[in-house]
Formats: sequence, structure tokens, C-alpha cells
Amino acid sequence: MSFQERAQQHISQLDKELSKYPALNNFEQQSSVPKVYVVLGLGALYFFLIFFNIAGEFLVNFAGFIIPGYYSLEALFSQTKADDTHWLTYWVTYAFLTVLESAVNAVYWFLHPCALDVPSPDWIVFNSLLQPLFGRFFNQGPVESAKTQ
Repeated sequence: MSFQERAQQHISQLDKELSKYPALNNFEQQSSVPKVYVVLGLGALYFFLIFFNIAGEFLVNFAGFIIPGYYSLEALFSQTKADDTHWLTYWVTYAFLTVLESAVNAVYWFLHPCALDVPSPDWIVFNSLLQPLFGRFFNQGPVESAKTQ
């Protein structure tokens, strides 16, 4: 089976899956553009914009917050509790990753001034915390900053 045949098979399978959504069927009838090409084009545009960081934060938050928020509200109004558990698990995981991401960003911002030609946070931390704690394990005198030499 050639690449083109496999691609066509995947496109027809995706088209069959997308036929479950009435909004896409209506759009296809009104615009005469196959719904599978619209979805693939929008998906490619989405990843292109994220890759080049054009409104990347908004698009990632949209995918991570708005869409799951809709499904979470839908789950809350349903009679079953299994979907509530599923979406609660999602939100706990999302919150954990968001906090972790902000902590990692704080580390990056701490390192940023270290490249500047001013007394930087790395030497402040080193001289006031690390050198007194670990200096006794090394047979060297005090370390001088290369910036002060």
C-alpha cells in the first residue's frame, strides 16, 4: 500500500468520525469545503501558531482551559458521577502542572540577571549561603567574582 493510499484511508476514516458532529456537517454543506480539510487545516494552523509562539499562550490556555471547562460543566449537569471524577482528576492535574510551570519559570527569571554586569543573584546566594555552608569542605580561600577582577 502506497503512502497516498494510506493517507487517503486515514482521511476517509477521519471524515467518518467527523460526520458525528452536526455543526461540521452544516458547515460542509454551506461552504462546499470538505469538513476533514477544514479540521486538518485548522489543526495545522493551530500547531504552526504555537510552534512559532504567535498567540501561543492564549492558544495553549484555550486548549487546556476553555474546552475542558465546557466538558466539565456538561459533566456536572449529567446524572452520572464517573464523568465528574474524570474531569476533577483533569483539573487537579492541570493545577499541579500550572504551579510547577510557574515555579520553573521563576528559576529561569532568577538566572536571567546572572548574565548582566552587576552584582547578580547568583553571587549573592553563593557568598551568603553556599560558601559558608560548603566552603569548609574545600581547601581553598574565598572565591572572587570574575566580574570584580
